[in-house]
Amino acid sequence: MTLPVQDWTQGGTALQVQQCPACLARWYFRRNFCPGCGHASPLTRTAQGDGVVEAVTIVHRAPSEAFRALAPYAIVLVGLSEGVRVMAHGSLDLAIGDRVHFSLRTVAGQPLPYFQKG
Repeated sequence: MTLPVQDWTQGGTALQVQQCPACLARWYFRRNFCPGCGHASPLTRTAQGDGVVEAVTIVHRAPSEAFRALAPYAIVLVGLSEGVRVMAHGSLDLAIGDRVHFSLRTVAGQPLPYFQKG
């Protein structure tokens, strides 16, 4: 099946989730099989990108030189409206319970998922 927009991990601009037609499990990060029951044909769809912040970490000691120039920066855990959780970068003003929206940003020279209020 050809998707209209590719996932950001495959060079596209979308955030995609998958669901198993057999056991109805949902997950993030593309797989060719269901991690729950092993079904070989999961369904893939583009996420709306809306969610709620479930956790926030402010990073002050970056893991590399590329990220050191950005510190402090926020890493957030977001529960998407599709029922899966996504870890990503986020704006520094985010707090648990904030409604957020996905965008793709270049962070330290690479495209990464980013959430901000919205």
